[in-house]
Amino acid sequence: MKTYQTLDLELNNHILTLRLNRPEAMNAFTPLMCNELIEVFDEASANDEVRVIVVTGSGRAFCAGMDLSKEGNVFGLNESLSPNLRDLNERFDDPEIVDGVRDTGGRVALSIFNCDKPVIGAINGAAVGIGATMTCAMDIRLASTKAKIGFIFSKVGIVPEACSSWFLPRIVGMQTALKWTLTGDIFGSDEALKAGFVTQVCEPEDLLTQAYAIAAQIVERSGVSAAMIRRMMYQNSALAHPADAHKVESLGMFYTSLKDGKEGVASFLEKREQNFTAKVSTDLPPIREWLSELSHKS
Repeated sequence: MKTYQTLDLELNNHILTLRLNRPEAMNAFTPLMCNELIEVFDEASANDEVRVIVVTGSGRAFCAGMDLSKEGNVFGLNESLSPNLRDLNERFDDPEIVDGVRDTGGRVALSIFNCDKPVIGAINGAAVGIGATMTCAMDIRLASTKAKIGFIFSKVGIVPEACSSWFLPRIVGMQTALKWTLTGDIFGSDEALKAGFVTQVCEPEDLLTQAYAIAAQIVERSGVSAAMIRRMMYQNSALAHPADAHKVESLGMFYTSLKDGKEGVASFLEKREQNFTAKVSTDLPPIREWLSELSHKS
């Protein structure tokens, strides 16, 4: 696989392990790491050999937040600009806006959200600032007993980023999301589990084993089904009416039933293991188009 300056990749049994790999800096986040993460998620989305992505950190941290040691604007933003909402609406993909205005964490979160492969976060240590918010866009999160999590933005006079104001209240509820972001407190894995931010707390030596066990289950399922499910759960839940979700589900049922659905029924009736052959790269129905049309309607 391609090598990166801030990341380490390993692909085994259709599971891509993505390690944030700046252990000497507790995997602190940089604009370069942002761009490399986006590239990995985009390429994994199109790679049929990748069925699940497990994200963790090298060394003792997951990600200790933005690298604040850089010169100039540490967030990589262009202070010569005076952007407004029209700029974001009309020039969203303009390089000047992408590089100088859009927050790097949000660009990574959107690349995770847009990925067609399930993403599991294995939070092995400190996860603060962008180290916490980037995990909000991941589908399943597990934490080590040594994990420390903090949405510490108010402590440094800024606001949460990485689309976390959209994700976090949906994960833990508004009250907990506000408490965590307004106080900026750092909390442990037990509080994260109680709030539903993580699904499981593991001893450090068991964290990846448990993450891989979940990933292995997903690998056995239909890749097209998995891609459809994660898109439907995130976006159908934000549609204006349940009838809109029904429309997407109806089309999803129709098209998935033609290939992997037939195999799933046959394997059930014949009492054998499934052999799903549909590929995300070629067989994924146009669910993004359906959802875009519905969102414009509302």
